Amino acid sequence: MFNTQAASVFRSCTNALSSRTLARSSVNASSRRAALAMRSRYYSDKAPPSEESQPAEESEKDEVEVSPETTLLKQLKAEEAKVADCMGRLRYLQADFLNLQRNAAREKEQARDFAISRFAKDLLETVDVLSLALKSIPKSAVTPPETPDASSSSSSSSSSDTPAEKTPDTHLRELYEGVEATQRLLLHTLFKHHVKPFDPTGEKFDPNRHEALYQAPIPGKEPGTVLECQKVGYMIKDRVLRAAQVGVVQDTSS
Repeated sequence: MFNTQAASVFRSCTNALSSRTLARSSVNASSRRAALAMRSRYYSDKAPPSEESQPAEESEKDEVEVSPETTLLKQLKAEEAKVADCMGRLRYLQADFLNLQRNAAREKEQARDFAISRFAKDLLETVDVLSLALKSIPKSAVTPPETPDASSSSSSSSSSDTPAEKTPDTHLRELYEGVEATQRLLLHTLFKHHVKPFDPTGEKFDPNRHEALYQAPIPGKEPGTVLECQKVGYMIKDRVLRAAQVGVVQDTSS
């Protein structure tokens, strides 16, 4: 009997303890759920304000960037950049045009000054022939003879009215004078067109202005100097129209 009562009391205590444990576990679970719900509500309540504040800030930024003053400043800077680009191109074009004008004027001047270069070079052969003709006659043959006395001349003129015939020496002298006058006139015409002769005898040999025909060792002469000029050279302004044909002193030290 006693055992039966003890077993019933033990069962009742066990049932009470289990009911209390279950109640506590349910309370704990409910409290956890409530805490989670509060946290989710807190996050959900905090999130919308941030989402609403971001569009507000973006709208304020858009309003600042798209303001009329900013737009006008951007347009003004763009136009200033275009003006600077156009001015730079204009300066380059102006400089190119000035260079073109200078080059055209220089080419025109050179064409005017050197247009007769080929013709003048052909005329130089005629000048050379006239010079050779004058050199072929010695000075003694063209020197006029001494004039006779006035008395003898007056008597001879009175005795005969017929003019005296010219001697061969007189003809030769007159021919020489005519050739010399022709050469002088031709050279004067070339001078007017800036064509001038030059004789480099005694000067230092310059391959740009001289043409060496031969070399000869000459004692007492500096090697490399012009010994003899067989054919004079000619310049047209600052250009060599024809190089002088010369003989050069040879260097015998080697």
